[in-house]
Amino acid sequence: MGEKQRKLLVLYASQTGNALDAAERIGREAERRGCPASIASTDEFDPSCLPHEESVVFVVSTTGQGDSPDSFKEFWRFLLQRNLGNSWLQRLRFAVFGLGDSGYQKYNFVAKKLDKRLLDLGATTIVEKGLGDDQHPSGYEATLDPWMLSLWSMLYKINPKYFPKGPDVMIPHDELTDQPKYRILYHKQETLESELMAESDMIERARGMSPGKLSKDKTKPDCFLKMTKNEVLTKAGSTKDVRHFEFQFVSSSIKYEVGDVVELLPSQDSSAIDAFIKRCHLDPESFITVCPRETENNGSCGEVITHVPIKLKTFVELTMDVTSASPRRYFFEVMSFYTTDEREKERLQYFASAEGRDDLYNYNQKERKSVLEVLVDFPSVQMPFEWLVQLVPSLKPRAFSISSSPLAHPAQVHLTVSVVSWTRYKRTLKGLCSTWLASLTPEQEINIPVWFGKGSLPAPPQSLPLILVGPGTGCAPFRGFIAERAVQAETSPIAPVMFFFGCRNKDTDFLYRDFWESHAREGGMLSEVKGGGFYTAFSRDQPKKVYVQHKIREMRKKVWDLLCDGAALYVAGSSTKMPCDVMSALEEIVMEETGGSKEMASRWLKALEKAGRYNVEAWS
Repeated sequence: MGEKQRKLLVLYASQTGNALDAAERIGREAERRGCPASIASTDEFDPSCLPHEESVVFVVSTTGQGDSPDSFKEFWRFLLQRNLGNSWLQRLRFAVFGLGDSGYQKYNFVAKKLDKRLLDLGATTIVEKGLGDDQHPSGYEATLDPWMLSLWSMLYKINPKYFPKGPDVMIPHDELTDQPKYRILYHKQETLESELMAESDMIERARGMSPGKLSKDKTKPDCFLKMTKNEVLTKAGSTKDVRHFEFQFVSSSIKYEVGDVVELLPSQDSSAIDAFIKRCHLDPESFITVCPRETENNGSCGEVITHVPIKLKTFVELTMDVTSASPRRYFFEVMSFYTTDEREKERLQYFASAEGRDDLYNYNQKERKSVLEVLVDFPSVQMPFEWLVQLVPSLKPRAFSISSSPLAHPAQVHLTVSVVSWTRYKRTLKGLCSTWLASLTPEQEINIPVWFGKGSLPAPPQSLPLILVGPGTGCAPFRGFIAERAVQAETSPIAPVMFFFGCRNKDTDFLYRDFWESHAREGGMLSEVKGGGFYTAFSRDQPKKVYVQHKIREMRKKVWDLLCDGAALYVAGSSTKMPCDVMSALEEIVMEETGGSKEMASRWLKALEKAGRYNVEAWS
């Protein structure tokens, strides 16, 4: 056994694809040093097999407020079993690399808790956990590069069999002719069944074949929505364009609760899709199936062959983000193999190297270059479609908090969306989904594929007093909360609600002003007479900026009294800093009212969170 070549297992948990990219990079770099590596998602690996592994690298992302990716949840539940004991993993050596955003309070929370749990179960670390930070100018790779070098060095010390020629001897890039992981099969158009396929099946087929699928249950849409209203909420003079959208269900409807989120699959600009297809010399009318190369079986695609072939253009439209997402570093490396121009080849190889990492960041991510723009910048590159299918970022659904109540708005879904656009290096960039939604009109009757899910804001029972904090579009879920309570109040008593809203200017940015003010009047859901209240912070309407946390401090006595009555706190908004500022204001109130220390106040709020009475949903 001592002579056997050692193999590395890389397990990843990814929500948006970054952890998958990092895991694949670790696998490639191990193989370049002569160590075979296998890569799997945590939902594809049986955790009961962990004690039989020798060395495992975990790559895990943390989303939003310390949440784990969906693909990690079952795996983590298994690891938390009490009967496993502190010597269950005594033979396992492991390393954890986390991807997070230090703008959030629970920075890299998933990586930290996984690292601790593996140690508790008796496993040994190969290297100290690495924590990648989205806020760093070069992103998570700034930490990943040096962390990998330590990993190779320590693995070699543990057992030289991992790297028979040493951890620094690499197969030259020119020699490593990677195979794409996917094969494209082209089909004769014998029938028109692909054309006649139901829209829902078409999306399921395309996204089921796509390498970018990160969740097994996200291929077929839950249902389709059709827009019935597109209303601008902000007034002339505002620096923002915030819309109120209303939709109705097409054919089937889905039951949802207040606080839920809906994910929409956006449509890409058709002229950009045509430009991409033309630039890559593809035939948009050809019919294809896509299958993983390893399931290759006498020229067929194993079970995947049962997929009905789909038009190449449809596949690109539904699965490949060619217009808004920036390609990864590996994209530039593979491009360097398919260029016929020496200067382009040199530049691409430099971008793919460790030395060129910062320059690549400045050219690519910082300018938010799309795949199409990059391909146009390197005109001699002709990448095979197999590589493009693997490396072009997948088109992802965009998630929004629902701002309606199924009780108050039956058979409808309302969204409150800020239309995203910004200028970078004299280029105007626009958010793919919000810009597309803003361009739609009810008359077009476009069917929008959607998925419903739970966010971080559980629907509260009507007997629960609420303290809501929702500046800007953070007010969206609370519009649903208040509308629902108004209906419930017609037949039974409801608990008090305090709501803190904030925006820049009262005259231009006061979203849903009439709605809130009508509920703040006598007898309304937010009225003082009902034990609640409505408090506004208009940050730019006076020389000194005023934010929601200032208003919370002003109302400290009432906030404390409601908390003592068992109230739950709900915080939502688009600022990574705001939830921290609100938490600080609440800590001050707890310290003042109890006479306790900052640590005690922090523990008090953590206990509230654990009891499900402090819920935060923030988006960047």
